[in-house]
Amino acid sequence: MTFRQRLSISRRSLLGGAAGLVTAVLLPWESQAGAATKPTPSGQVVLGISQEPTAFDPRLPHIEVDQGVYQAIFSPLWTVDPSGKMLPRLALEVPTVENGGLSPDGLTWSIKLRPGVKWHDGTPFTADDVKFSIESVCQPNFPAYSTIGHNLVEDIRVTSPTSLTWKMKTLFAPYISILSWFMIVPSHLLKGVAPLGSPFQRNPVGTGPFKWKERVPGDHITVVANEDYFDAGPLIETAVFKYVPDLTVLYTQFRTGGIDYIGLQGISADHYAEARRLPNRVVLAAPQASIENFYFNLGRPQFREKAVRQAIYLAYDKDSIIKEIYYGVPHPSETYLPKESWAFNPDLPKHVFDIDKANEMLDRAGWKKGAGGIREKGGVKLAFSNSTTAGNHLREQTQQFLQQTFRQIGVDMEIKNLPPAVMWGKYWQMSEFDTAMVGIDFMTGPDPDASIYFSSQSIATKTGAGYNTMQYSNPVVDKLLVDGAAELDRAKRVPIYQRLQAVLREDLPFLVQQQYVEIEGTKTNLKGYEPNINVLLNDWNLETWHWV
Repeated sequence: MTFRQRLSISRRSLLGGAAGLVTAVLLPWESQAGAATKPTPSGQVVLGISQEPTAFDPRLPHIEVDQGVYQAIFSPLWTVDPSGKMLPRLALEVPTVENGGLSPDGLTWSIKLRPGVKWHDGTPFTADDVKFSIESVCQPNFPAYSTIGHNLVEDIRVTSPTSLTWKMKTLFAPYISILSWFMIVPSHLLKGVAPLGSPFQRNPVGTGPFKWKERVPGDHITVVANEDYFDAGPLIETAVFKYVPDLTVLYTQFRTGGIDYIGLQGISADHYAEARRLPNRVVLAAPQASIENFYFNLGRPQFREKAVRQAIYLAYDKDSIIKEIYYGVPHPSETYLPKESWAFNPDLPKHVFDIDKANEMLDRAGWKKGAGGIREKGGVKLAFSNSTTAGNHLREQTQQFLQQTFRQIGVDMEIKNLPPAVMWGKYWQMSEFDTAMVGIDFMTGPDPDASIYFSSQSIATKTGAGYNTMQYSNPVVDKLLVDGAAELDRAKRVPIYQRLQAVLREDLPFLVQQQYVEIEGTKTNLKGYEPNINVLLNDWNLETWHWV
C-alpha cells in the first residue's frame, strides 16, 4: 500500500468558495470556446504496478491499487486535482452556499447531476444511483470499506432524475472530501444483490472513461475506452494494469520498455540514480502523503503495554534504514500526516535510537529474558511475526535489519511475507497479522481526517467496517476525531489535529518510519500523466493520457 501537497477544505471553499465552480481540465484537442468532436481513442498504455487489484465493487474493503482501477471504470460526484481543487464529475458543480448546493449551516445538501450520462451497459445514470450508493454502505451487516460520513446522511430525496437532496445529522467537514473518493455504483445491477461473490465483482460496470474487458488473475487487468464517456476523453483505446510484485522486475520492465508507466511503489530508491539517466524516459520524485509504518495488531497481548511499544521504537534504527536501505530518498517522520499538510505538527518529539534504554524499559516493565534470550511476561513471549508484500526488496531488507536489532532487546521477530492479494486481503483487513510493514495514506482526500484508521468505530473485526486494522481504541483520539470533523474553520481545526498527532506520538499504536517520496516514470512520448498527492494512484486523469 502506498501514496499524496494536501490542502484543506476551508470554511470558504466548503461553504461558498470558488472551488465548487472549477471545471474539468481541457484536453489537447479542446479550446476555451468549447470542445471539438472527440477524436477516436487510439493506442495502448501499460501501467506497471506492484500489487494486484482484487476488489471490484468500490463499496467493499479495498486498498490503493483497487482505487486506481476504480478511477478508470467508475466516477465520483467530484474529484480532486493536484492543487486540492474539487473538479465536478457526475455532479454539474461542487455544492457550496454560493451556488445553492449547501445551506449556510452545512447540513442540507442539494446535488445537481449531469444529464445524459449512461452506465457502460447503456442504462441511464440517475439520482437513484447516488441515493442507492450512499444508503447501501450503511445497511446492517454490509461489509463496507467505510461508513464514515455516509452514516450521518439522512432523508435522501430524489427530486428529479438529475437532482437529489439530503440532510446531515451533524456537521461533518470531511464529507466533501470523502465524496471525492466515493465511486457511484449502478443500482439496477446491485440493488438486492449480496455484495460478496456477485457477478458484478467479475464484470464491474461504471460510468467512467474506461470499460472493463478482462482480468487475468496474477497478471493483468485490461480496460477499453468508453466512447460514450460524459466528459472529455478518453484518448487511448486500451489500458492494461500489469502487476509485478517484485520491484526489481517491475523496474526492469520499465527500463526495457515493457511497461509505459511505473507507479504504486514505483521505482525503488536503489534504482533511482540509474532511472534518471534512462533515455526516452521521464522520471519524477515527489513527496507523497503515504507514510511507511511498522504496524502493531493491538489485539495481540504482546503489544498492549505502551512500554513494549516504546521499547521497540527505541530499538528501531530508522535513520540507518532510511540512509542505507532507502538511499536517503524519503523523509523521516513522526506522524501520520505529510509535512505538506496544513495540519502537520512540526513539534513532535524526534525519534532516538537507544538499545540500552530499550532494555532498561523492558526490564522495569517486568519482561524478563527466558530461553534463548527472548523476553516473556505472564506466559506471553515477546515474539511475533512481521508481514508485508513478498517481493518488496527494500521492505524485506528493512525486516532483516530489524530482526537482528530487535534480538538485542530480547524480541524475536519472524518474517512472514505474503503475495499482495493475500497480504492486503482478509489477512490485513480482518487483523490476522501480528505486525506489518505498510505504507498508508491516512488522509481523506485533501482533508486530515483519519477516522477510518484511528476511530474505535472503524475496527472491522468489531464493527464490520473501517480500516482500523491495528484495533486501536483510545477515547481521547475518538473525541479529537469527532471535534476535528465538526469544525469548518481551518484555523480552529489545526490545533485539534496537532493535538491528535501528539497523542498518537505518545501512545505509539504504530511506529512511523518515513514519509514516502514516490519515484514514478513514463515514456517521454506519453503525455497527460500528472502526479496528484490528493488521490491514491496517479492514474486519476487517465482519460487525458495520450501518445505523441
